[in-house]
Amino acid sequence: MPLDAKGALKRATNGPLYVGAAENLPWTRVADDGTVSGPEADLIRDYASGIGARIHWTRDAVSELARRMKDDQLDLVIGGLAADTPWSDKIAPTRPYRTVRSADGSKQKLVIGVRPGENALQVSLERFLARRSGEL
Repeated sequence: MPLDAKGALKRATNGPLYVGAAENLPWTRVADDGTVSGPEADLIRDYASGIGARIHWTRDAVSELARRMKDDQLDLVIGGLAADTPWSDKIAPTRPYRTVRSADGSKQKLVIGVRPGENALQVSLERFLARRSGEL
């Protein structure tokens, strides 16, 4: 198993998983009361449940979440991120887990952002995503 530079997977297993959420409908919704919902939030909840993690949500714009991730404050970021995210210098994207059509009709591959260097966490999440999609 690959190693994590900061031990994120080890800490998150039966412990806290720090997740940033940016509203991007329909993938991620942040309600006025701070509740995070949508298909990506459900994916993260299922993943966290599988490793016994308790999610600590941070809600903000992707630019701020990317900064927080670079500063080691977040483990994952969701919000309908495209594979060609401009934040790839601060966020390590998973391999695409879903392809969708954008408003202009083009295909867009969705990813989840992982803190760079947290390779065990990324591999664990990608295996989970592959099992969900039937690849494994």
